[in-house]
Amino acid sequence: MSVKVRLTRVGANRDLSFRVVAADTRFPRDGRFIENLGWYDPQMPGKNFELKLERIAYWKSVGAQVSPVVDSLLKRQKRAENGQNDRTHQKISKGKKAKLAKAAKAAAAAG
Repeated sequence: MSVKVRLTRVGANRDLSFRVVAADTRFPRDGRFIENLGWYDPQMPGKNFELKLERIAYWKSVGAQVSPVVDSLLKRQKRAENGQNDRTHQKISKGKKAKLAKAAKAAAAAG
């Protein structure tokens, strides 16, 4: 049996969220799974996921493959535990960058 740690889609249309699960690769994406390992909500601001790291480590130790999205969530979790700022999904437009630079320049001139 080949096991994979991957996402399963849950939630309504246009309000999707995901569960992180350990599942047999022969089962469909939203089908049967072996164990629930956490959740991920891409529409939630701030920390939008929670993982059971010790259970994921167990599944990796017995040979389970981790999907790329779950691997990126694991990396974000480890960065957060180390106190590093997580800015991987924050994009700033050129206009907003210009406004921020103008505000910083005005603050430096005033103070």
